[in-house]
Amino acid sequence: MLAGVDEVGRGPLAGPVVTAAVILSPDDPYMGQYRDSKKVSENKRLKLYHHIRSHALAYSVAQASVEDIDRINILHATMLAMRRTVDSLAVQPSKVLVDGNRIPELTIPAEAIIGGDDSVQQIAAASIVAKVVRDRLMRMLDVRYPGYQFSRHKGYGTKVHMDALRQIGPSPAHRKSFAPVARYF
Repeated sequence: MLAGVDEVGRGPLAGPVVTAAVILSPDDPYMGQYRDSKKVSENKRLKLYHHIRSHALAYSVAQASVEDIDRINILHATMLAMRRTVDSLAVQPSKVLVDGNRIPELTIPAEAIIGGDDSVQQIAAASIVAKVVRDRLMRMLDVRYPGYQFSRHKGYGTKVHMDALRQIGPSPAHRKSFAPVARYF
């Protein structure tokens, strides 16, 4: 009953940080095929996402808002979102495996695994779920705050995004505590 946990969205200038926790079934036919979400095409990521949703023993998604990020910083907001996602699993895991070098405060034994999103199937599955959910959130923010092209860059500090920030100024979806955005306040 291992739960893999990963996050998406620590580096962008806009939008929430999203975390997912996944407990895979031991007889999952896709076992061995899950990879870091950044290394999987969008079409394959969507296929795997739907498979995980319908075949995992349990999965959950949580986020920390832009307000959380600005209030407590991105690291603490990520740990908060990870704790929320583990706490909301319908099945309690025996151990939590977290991608990276830090572990949120949990009541369940946990281990941090650097590069886990590419070496541990449960973490890779969580990476895929978190990426699909965050990408969808960024597409919704694109509709809500047109002009920034959030669908295109997902909130990362690309040239297109930085040009929009200079021309339009920050939106409520922007992280005011991040230096490239803070200069516009």
